[in-house]
Amino acid sequence: MKESLKVIPHQLFPEYQERLSKTLSIDFESLSDAEISTGTFSFYTSVASVFSSKIEGEDIDLDSYVKHKKFGIAFLPDYTRKIDDLYSAYLFAQGNELTVDNILHAHRLLSQHIVARHYQGKLRTQNMYVSTPDGRIEYVAASPFIVGEEMEKLYADIDLLCHQEMDLQEVFFFASLIHLVFVKIHPFNDGNGRTARLLEKWFLAQKLGEKAWFIQSEKNSYQQHQGYYNNLRILGLEYPELDYRKALPFLLMLPASLSI
Repeated sequence: MKESLKVIPHQLFPEYQERLSKTLSIDFESLSDAEISTGTFSFYTSVASVFSSKIEGEDIDLDSYVKHKKFGIAFLPDYTRKIDDLYSAYLFAQGNELTVDNILHAHRLLSQHIVARHYQGKLRTQNMYVSTPDGRIEYVAASPFIVGEEMEKLYADIDLLCHQEMDLQEVFFFASLIHLVFVKIHPFNDGNGRTARLLEKWFLAQKLGEKAWFIQSEKNSYQQHQGYYNNLRILGLEYPELDYRKALPFLLMLPASLSI
């Protein structure tokens, strides 16, 4: 199965296994929903939406957002609308299978107030650079001439993995790699990080059930955001030259989030 993958690398799995906590299964099984959640409000979806947005620089407070979402307390629209869009995308993912069409629809939902309508759910046709706050180029994403081809490979890999039997360690390993490869292709004009973090969780839930939605991976990435970006950066400056042999620190962030 691993040998059939088109773009997702798998060579690090033996080393990854050695570095995993021996309590991974126990930690995962101990997850449960928060008492504050109700039939119409999900606390952990709020956590995911808030912290995934904060990674992208949104000024949003979890306590305020919970009051807004659970109790209907109104804030200025600009304060909550992007997080509301991402919350809707998470809810959509929780009720739908991980497919190409659904991934594109999720991006349309989460990017409603990020990019123009004609960019929502559409692969980019421009060059894409990730820059530091002071304007230095930090990463050059896949060329627009190969974005479609690379995404077709990734979609095929996701479909293959979704239909393969695998143990818990493999599920966590490939969930992180889906996140990593997606964000390195950077297929959309914006909303790539939010979508990548959603895909990671979506794949976990596809394989492991709804308990996966309680993992606070987005919060962990935000709390370790310098490490999160460093672990992305060390693979290389340009897409054709990425060295996935250096991906282990990034891959280990997801299982580490079980301890939050």
